[in-house]
Amino acid sequence: MERNNEDVHNLDEAKVNYKGVKALPFVVGNETFEKLGTTGTSSNLLVYLTDVFHMKTITATTLMNIFHGSTNFSTLFGAFLCDTYFGRYKTLGYASIASLMGMVVLTLTATIERLHPPDCGKGSAAGGACLEPTPWQIAFLLFGLGLLIIGAGGIRPCNLAFGADQFNPNTASGKLGINSFFNWYYFTFTFAMIISLTIIVYVQTEVSWAWGLAIPAFLMFLSCALFFMGSWIYVKLEPQGSPFTSVMRVLVAALKKRRLPSPDQQWPSLFNHIPSNSINSKLPYTDQFSFLNKAAIITPEDKFKSDGSADDPWTLCSTQQVEEVKCLVRVIPIWGAAIMYHVATTQQQTYVVFQALQSDRRLFFGNTHYFKIPAASYTIFTMIGLTIWIPFYDRIVVPSLRRITSREGGITLLQKMGIGMVIAIVTMFISALVEQKRRNLALTQPLCEETGRRAAISSMSALWLVPQLTLIGLSEAFTVIAQVEFYYKEFPENMRSIGGSLSFVGLALSNYLSGFMVTVVHSLTTGNWLPEDLNEGRLDYFYFMVSGLEAVNLGYFVLCSKWYKYKGSGSHGVDEMDFGKTEFEKTVVY
Repeated sequence: MERNNEDVHNLDEAKVNYKGVKALPFVVGNETFEKLGTTGTSSNLLVYLTDVFHMKTITATTLMNIFHGSTNFSTLFGAFLCDTYFGRYKTLGYASIASLMGMVVLTLTATIERLHPPDCGKGSAAGGACLEPTPWQIAFLLFGLGLLIIGAGGIRPCNLAFGADQFNPNTASGKLGINSFFNWYYFTFTFAMIISLTIIVYVQTEVSWAWGLAIPAFLMFLSCALFFMGSWIYVKLEPQGSPFTSVMRVLVAALKKRRLPSPDQQWPSLFNHIPSNSINSKLPYTDQFSFLNKAAIITPEDKFKSDGSADDPWTLCSTQQVEEVKCLVRVIPIWGAAIMYHVATTQQQTYVVFQALQSDRRLFFGNTHYFKIPAASYTIFTMIGLTIWIPFYDRIVVPSLRRITSREGGITLLQKMGIGMVIAIVTMFISALVEQKRRNLALTQPLCEETGRRAAISSMSALWLVPQLTLIGLSEAFTVIAQVEFYYKEFPENMRSIGGSLSFVGLALSNYLSGFMVTVVHSLTTGNWLPEDLNEGRLDYFYFMVSGLEAVNLGYFVLCSKWYKYKGSGSHGVDEMDFGKTEFEKTVVY
């Protein structure tokens, strides 16, 4: 049922937080199984397309690039529908069902022989030849991938915000719960990735694709079951219409009144109406972007309705609406710095694999027996480092810092991001030094026992790559988690799902930027830096270049941080916002 502002405001603190804690097992369980299902399905899709559907490498790679790009950009559309029409609970419900259906469809393509091409050599005229998939088989495959894109578009921007909604930000325990939730959310994500890249991938490649895709589908079914089982206990915030309409109204009203003198901080001279059903925090007046303040200037031509609202919302907006638009504008420069930051993390997921391929990947057991670690599996060390660090940081480091700084999170979100960016610079510098060592040993002391498909194998152990991978995981534990929390807290409450989608859109743009950088460097150096054979190139120079660009980006980020004002605060990047009166004092559905 719905409760009005006064009812929610008078709720006992323990009762509100108890409901949040009681809902947490359902939320975390749902998110864990959802990540196990989705990552278990998508992490090895490229191999599935080439092995089962007999696609050429370039075709499969192009399809996967389109798939991953679409899943990231679909979050904007999903977030818009969530904040405008459905709300987080319904959006997550619809999207979870869509993801489950998509996984079932993909499982059917591997299980039913008529839904994929026959094995190479079967049903073909030429012995051993591989038949291409039929148009109907491709259509059924794309139908499953389309359902996964729809599911990702709704789940990714909403599940984090929905989990945080279960805590009351007006109480001390609620604030601490939110801060801890963001850390443990990312912990479950990395845990799911580790399981997916090891156990599920092993089943897919060594047992059968049918079982390897059926397991993630079953895990997604468990996710849906847990999600709907907790429906009776969730805090559900209702949408209040398109948040972009309010943004456009402020911009149009400010443009219409551009010739008026800038207003001062005297509230009587500005329109300060707040609708009774608003779920957004009440924001104080700020002097940043003073041009936008003109949208709230009351003129003799402005008329009002009986409830106190403006008769024409396109010519007069409240100071609350103006400050909400300022929140969006302030976040954009920080978001831009995050795009460049992710270039470093992208390199640790791509070229590190090629470095491992031309390094000694053997782990010896005795004098003659050894196990060779797959090159792609080395990225798991990033997740292992992150998984180990998050509980240590959340339970030991944060309480210690909290006693020193008296801040809920120990340090501010922008400071946390900055630490991660510094670690990323160090990581790329170390990566360059390790590559120099690998290349020198490959040229002077190659591994005589083996020769890779690309060229000579360096006698340097691939375990030398572990420090840089662990460091980039530590960097993500600071910067990425802080970014997600930053977008959640700094966006107006009715746009938090859209704020959640910014992380994924930024990651997509970072991937495109990284690809563009590789193409440009490859062209300008005529392939001398980044050839097929890393032993003939200078990947270390490229790493040094990325480290330098990350250092420039850090300087840009520091300037933005000094200029930034937290939502509801007049401070410039120093004190985190005081949540103040938020949606828990407004309309809530229990």
